[in-house]
Amino acid sequence: MLKRKLCLCCLILLSTISIHAQFNDSTQHYLKFASTGVINKTNENSSYVLKNTLNFNAQKKRLSYNTFLGWVYGEQHKELTNNDLNVNGTIDLNKNIHKLYYWGLLNFDKSYSLNINYRLQAGAGIAYTIIDSPSIKINVSDGILYEKGDLIDATIGKDVYQVPRNSFRLTYRWTIYDRLQIEGIHFYQPSLVAFNDYIIQSTNNVSIKLNKWLNIAASLLYNEVSRTHRNNLLFTYGLTIEKYF
Repeated sequence: MLKRKLCLCCLILLSTISIHAQFNDSTQHYLKFASTGVINKTNENSSYVLKNTLNFNAQKKRLSYNTFLGWVYGEQHKELTNNDLNVNGTIDLNKNIHKLYYWGLLNFDKSYSLNINYRLQAGAGIAYTIIDSPSIKINVSDGILYEKGDLIDATIGKDVYQVPRNSFRLTYRWTIYDRLQIEGIHFYQPSLVAFNDYIIQSTNNVSIKLNKWLNIAASLLYNEVSRTHRNNLLFTYGLTIEKYF
């Protein structure tokens, strides 16, 4: 038991390994590993949540692609609260040439906390870079997704379905004096056939640079799925290590 607790603490203290800087002619790849979490223990009860992510990005003149793997695991009073997996890949065409460009997406996730046995999304659309400066970046995108899923509905039970969705995304990054960075990515995905069927996902991150490669960071994640009448809110904190290659 003590060994397990020490391992959990080490995961939180080691937290995030990420790579971050500016792409240039010789810098075309970005790799990020993050492990953050929260542990709470009293004489009577204990709980913990661990959030782990792995991200790889490559940039070419006309084409860039990004892959992401995320896993959240949590327990409270020795009962499972989170076992949530997300894997996705995106491709951007002409992103580094024009403000208006094209994107494609393939996404798979499953979530114990949201009652999702599995959910598969594939789609494409357009995106526009509103601001792209060293200190501020703002981007919006919109497109159409095809979604196939297997969920647990609170009313009807097992729900196997297929549905088209609109997918709107807002991303931003604000860097202040090369020390403080605030960034976020937010999705709103309503069904095209039912007004009360929608997905909301919001991620916000704040990091403070301690030295050239080390940051202290906090993350706030919110998910809502109307089909399962479920949502979750997760706050984690840890460290980041940054470098491009």
